[in-house]
Amino acid sequence: QVQLVESGGGLVQAGGSLRLSCAASTRAFGDYCMAWFRQGPGKEREYVAAISGTGRVTDYVNAVKGRFTVSRDNAKSTMYLQMNNLGPEDTAVYSCAADLRCLDWRSNKYPQYRGPGTQVTVSS
Repeated sequence: QVQLVESGGGLVQAGGSLRLSCAASTRAFGDYCMAWFRQGPGKEREYVAAISGTGRVTDYVNAVKGRFTVSRDNAKSTMYLQMNNLGPEDTAVYSCAADLRCLDWRSNKYPQYRGPGTQVTVSS
């Protein structure tokens, strides 16, 4: 069983930045494909970004390309999401997910592990 814990959320003004972290309770962190999701108020959960086990391959939803950067430190069993130029539309609960199967995250509705999430609120 792998536990994921997100941190770094908070309240920020439009145009500001936040860095989210996702800490995993496994020494085999590098074996897992990882992803970030978000769920805004009254919206369904949506895929945001993903990163391969080595960190060499990343992917982003169009809405965040050029503004968000996903990265990982396998030695620390932690994934990050650097979010710049935030807007009110980015307000959501952000959660991370881990999966050994490395399926297409855009269609993977049931990852093996998912964290509880951290709230990000962007004021206009």
